Amino acid sequence: MAKRWRIERRLTPAPGMTILVPLGSALLALVFGAVFFTITGQDALQVYATMFHGVFGSRYGITETIVKTIPLALSGLGLALAFRMQLWNIGGEGQIYLGAWGATWVALTFADAPAWFVLPAMALAAMVMGGFLAALAAIPRALWKTNEIITTLMLNYVAILWVDYFVYGPWRDPAGFNFPLTAPFSAAARLPALTGRIHAGLLIVLVLGIILYFVLYRTRWGFEVRVIGESEGAARYAGMNITRNIILVMLVSGAICGLTGMVEMAGVAHRLQPGFSPGYGFTAIIVAWLARLNPLAIVPVAFLFGGLQVGGYAVQVMGIPSAIVSMLLGSLLFFVLAGEALLRYRIRRITEESETR
Repeated sequence: MAKRWRIERRLTPAPGMTILVPLGSALLALVFGAVFFTITGQDALQVYATMFHGVFGSRYGITETIVKTIPLALSGLGLALAFRMQLWNIGGEGQIYLGAWGATWVALTFADAPAWFVLPAMALAAMVMGGFLAALAAIPRALWKTNEIITTLMLNYVAILWVDYFVYGPWRDPAGFNFPLTAPFSAAARLPALTGRIHAGLLIVLVLGIILYFVLYRTRWGFEVRVIGESEGAARYAGMNITRNIILVMLVSGAICGLTGMVEMAGVAHRLQPGFSPGYGFTAIIVAWLARLNPLAIVPVAFLFGGLQVGGYAVQVMGIPSAIVSMLLGSLLFFVLAGEALLRYRIRRITEESETR
């Protein structure tokens, strides 16, 4: 009797697997990192202990972890919305940069304006610019089926170089000792501090996460987004406007990522400079997938990743470069995607007898 194997989609994941698989993926990534440390002559347990102590061993470590959690969670929320509809917005980094550019333009143009005007204006400008960059990829995707992975990825470089042009040129601070920095923002253009360096951007993240969860799971539009993501054919048969939703979802996704740039400018940097984002838009892709695109799970996952980044700085005292965090994040993404494939598909043995039936 001839036998062969076939990959087929699961109708529903096994109970508990939606929680166990992401946790298992994270554990395997840590094991992979431990193997790498061992091969390179490092004590893996000591490395992880140093990273843990660097995050939770002091008030400074916890504060810095929360500060990094904010942009990771905010951009993760924006990307999760697009991913939920199977739109691969890889342009979060560029949208963050262009959002920061828009917020900076408002802060520099209305330097004497009160906070009640300038902060909402900065947020609006950032969201418009982030949405605009996303729209450049969304419209070709909706109308001509252009691959949005390529367009969003390439637009990252356009946005980053656009920001570089302004900070190295027209917006460079004359009193900045020739460094590529804009003039500092006024006090009105800065987000209020909650405690230490933790700013009001944390409240924005928490509120937006709740709103996005409600929209996705309690509104008609959220239902359309989820249906289109699961089966575009079924959504079209049900009469859903797929073209409109593609553009709208990408616009909102880009706007949220753009808001991330404003929050970083107004909450942390207080001036625009090159390289202000250490890849938040790319790391947020892993955050969104590890949280299984659940807006309520994105904040704790972002806290985990913020801790990884802070812990990466702590291990430098052991002679290990902080870039090791990038390796851990990359391996984590690999295992998360592999785990997602196991959740969605299974390998089934097919025989001629079963095919006949």
